[in-house]
Amino acid sequence: MDTQITLTARLSPSALDTRRGVVRLHPEVIDALGLRQWDAVRLTGARVSAALAAEGDHGGSSGVVLLDDVTMSNLGVTEGAEVVVSPVEVAAARLITVSGSRLASTSLTPETVRLALIGKVLTLGDAVSLLPQDLAPPPGADVPAVRGRLSRAIGMTWTNELLTVTAVEPAGAVTVHPSTVVGWRDGVRTGERAAVAVGGTEVAVRTEPPVESVVATPPPEVVPLADLVGAREAVRTLGEWFELAFVRPDLLERLGAAARLGVLVTGPEGVGKASVVRAVAGSVDAAVVEVAGPTVAVLEANAAAARLDAAVREARARSAEGGSAVLMINDVDALLPATSPPPLATVVLDTLRAAMHIPRVALVATTAHPEAVDPRLRGVELVDRELRLTPPDAKTRTDLLRVLFRDLPVESGVDFAAVAERTPGFVAADLIALRREAAIRAALRQSANIGSDDVFGALGTVRPTSVSTTSLRTGDVALDDVGDMVETKQALTEAVLWPLRYPDSFARLGVDPPRGVLLYGPPGGGKTFLVRALAGTGQLNVLAVKGAELMDKWVGESERAVRELFRKASEASPALVFLDEIDALAPRRGQSADSGVADRVVAALLTELDGVEPLRDVVVVGATNRPELVDPALLRPGRLERLIYVPPPDAEGRAAVLRAAGKNTPLAADVNLDTYAESLTGYSAADCAALIREAALTAMRESLAATEVTAQHLETARANVRPSLDPAQLADLEAYAHNRQAH
Repeated sequence: MDTQITLTARLSPSALDTRRGVVRLHPEVIDALGLRQWDAVRLTGARVSAALAAEGDHGGSSGVVLLDDVTMSNLGVTEGAEVVVSPVEVAAARLITVSGSRLASTSLTPETVRLALIGKVLTLGDAVSLLPQDLAPPPGADVPAVRGRLSRAIGMTWTNELLTVTAVEPAGAVTVHPSTVVGWRDGVRTGERAAVAVGGTEVAVRTEPPVESVVATPPPEVVPLADLVGAREAVRTLGEWFELAFVRPDLLERLGAAARLGVLVTGPEGVGKASVVRAVAGSVDAAVVEVAGPTVAVLEANAAAARLDAAVREARARSAEGGSAVLMINDVDALLPATSPPPLATVVLDTLRAAMHIPRVALVATTAHPEAVDPRLRGVELVDRELRLTPPDAKTRTDLLRVLFRDLPVESGVDFAAVAERTPGFVAADLIALRREAAIRAALRQSANIGSDDVFGALGTVRPTSVSTTSLRTGDVALDDVGDMVETKQALTEAVLWPLRYPDSFARLGVDPPRGVLLYGPPGGGKTFLVRALAGTGQLNVLAVKGAELMDKWVGESERAVRELFRKASEASPALVFLDEIDALAPRRGQSADSGVADRVVAALLTELDGVEPLRDVVVVGATNRPELVDPALLRPGRLERLIYVPPPDAEGRAAVLRAAGKNTPLAADVNLDTYAESLTGYSAADCAALIREAALTAMRESLAATEVTAQHLETARANVRPSLDPAQLADLEAYAHNRQAH
């Protein structure tokens, strides 16, 4: 029988492990399982998956397995859950079939996908990112070249894409090799290229009809206008524009205005931009001729021009028959990027200008990234109007949920208003994914109806698209679960939760709510845990980044990353932006030797915090153990104006941490946590939690059949877990806090 060990799941704190399908195990666990570095392991949680095993921190707990967010989602577990780890035999995959977003499936060739997946361990049903396995790349792998291909094909959002493994041969855990055949699910479709990657060579079968007939048509079912809750103002405005352009062009001409219509529809991914255009066009009996920007962008120049010409001819034919047509370019930022526009861009713009002169033909372009669109598209002769769709608020999400579940067998106890409160930042596409996950959960328990537990359970695995790559898992942690720290919790509640919960009170008193706070204190004091608890209490989306993650050596990239972070936060509001290790992100200006990168990042942060466009329903929380290194301009009123000291736990606080860490650990009668906590001077909250884990492992070392942890086990653990608080640093922090209070 294979050796297996049950460990506690924790989210890996290392940005290097993010989405790479790697788990970190204590060296003792790797030895106990008979593994070597980068061997594959089977992981069993709510479902079974596999990953590569690497050594974790030698000083960390041996009872913990560190997982990245995608692996944790594949297992269907959250932090604190038990995961069974065991060795697994991995076969070389003969065939891998994947599915993904429309952007990925239309932009990436199977050969590029194979290169991105090479060296990874996969099982059927896994989600897998496009980030190459670059921690221990296989021999011959050219990781920079792969990253370049992915970036050129999809753009700067390629790291956000997730694929789903829909078929593997042979069955079980497999790894992708140079000889693996990789293909897209349902790859053979009319008007597309069916292709697979075989041994580094793309083998393609053309199934395209003549270019003249390759035109995207409206889907069989168009969303009724009445179901477009939350977009009614946009529907009304777009309907008026279509009415004037298609039905009353003579009125516009008499008034001296051109009858042409060009509209840029913007909004976050999944908010329903294309659905709104199709529905409104249908209400005025206008045909919709769709062109997928990413699909055309990856074609060679002649084929791309022919594809676009065919769409324009289709719209022209509709006009010649006396009808109306909407030429819709989806994801136009892929076709006409703002930076380094391809030579094809000029041809595309000329074709669109010609289309604007066709009677009763309107041009509509959609994008989730308006700042990334070639500015020439917004010329007065092209797209001179903009319509923005905003993410739904709680009331709108309630209405959307009722519409989505309207025709499904749902138990009477499902409270859609409560679900809406738990889904801040969710757009229509996210709620559809929530419905699908709830249905799957109901089917797994052999029920004919979707119940409240199914819907709320789905919230644990479905996350809003806007924060899928940077969100911090909060689980079920709330401020009430944080022991002691009464003053700290109250200060956080006032500075973070009140502005989001009671904006009317601030408006009534004529004051602006705080923009942000800075948490500072010694390492291991629970700053990150406090943020998780804060988000769990307020049901907030949390976008979390470590300071160094936003730094980039290329000019302008760090500032762009800051802008993108705050854009996502606005789309996912109410949201909390958590800047961990902010001293690395915003150090004092003029004191760094990085060619001014840090100074420009500080300037970008200041602009986002109190720029021309104010933040709405977004609060920024920074955390650091070196507050004196943070640029003072960031700490003035109107920015991170509240500084909250998170002191090391006193005896009472240490006892509370010990009780929380050991709530699921059977303690012997001779264990008195209150007395034990008094002797732990110098231990941080993290140290106290590590003591409980080490004591449990000590009991397991004595006997794998151990049923309780004794006081002797705790004393033995104490010899292995030393206090991490530095007295000198602690004294400096307390002096800094005292000086802040004095001023």
